Amino acid sequence: MHSIQVTVGSSSGLHARPASLFVQASARQPVKVTVGRPGQAPVDARSLLSVLALAAGRGEILELTASGEGAEDALKALAELLATDLDAAA
Repeated sequence: MHSIQVTVGSSSGLHARPASLFVQASARQPVKVTVGRPGQAPVDARSLLSVLALAAGRGEILELTASGEGAEDALKALAELLATDLDAAA
């Protein structure tokens, strides 16, 4: 199992548009990815409602986890996306 921690970069946190873009990118990955706060139960990164329920704000640290072939590349791509200010990229 692989995991990576990332700081949420979007100015509005992981809400609405940034969460939607993250969920869409997660759904395109070849492995199942979970996301959550370190030390807490993670949620499915492909579920918009679950990701929104995290209510992660800008600057919060989230942990992405995945296993299987392609997990490391998937985590790197999703971590890069989360670290970006997706609100500014609109």
